[in-house]
Amino acid sequence: MSLFPFFEWCDNTAISAWIRDTTWSFPVIETFHILALTLLYGTILIVDLRLLGMGMRRQPTRFLAGELRSWMNASLAVILVTGALLFLSEAIRCYGNDGFRFKMVFLFFAVTFHFTAFRRATAADDESRMSLGMKKVVALVSMTLWLAVGVGGRAIAFV
Repeated sequence: MSLFPFFEWCDNTAISAWIRDTTWSFPVIETFHILALTLLYGTILIVDLRLLGMGMRRQPTRFLAGELRSWMNASLAVILVTGALLFLSEAIRCYGNDGFRFKMVFLFFAVTFHFTAFRRATAADDESRMSLGMKKVVALVSMTLWLAVGVGGRAIAFV
């Protein structure tokens, strides 16, 4: 089953045409997308480094993650909305783009990991719930997945 009809439908929506036909819509949407990416990656990196024992050692991981969670979730929501709008503006181009496919696969895994293993690791204050070694593995996997999403996003423009 081909997804091309769906991509074609997306490319022909009124929103898609508006984004393509107006001068400032794409750059404004992309700016918010990049700002939200920066916020998400920054907050996740802070928590990942804490899980690795490389920073903010006086702050319990659970407290730090709790303080940053609303920023992570809000930035992820902005990323998903602006990403969908950017996709709509060039859906046909994305259909055959290997960078887009790479990004979508890793975005799925990164978001799934973030709401499962990452959440469990940041909620576990002591080693009885999760070992320090496992927390470090979670941090490294988290950084790798989000880095792959970023690489895929940049590859969209060049593939």
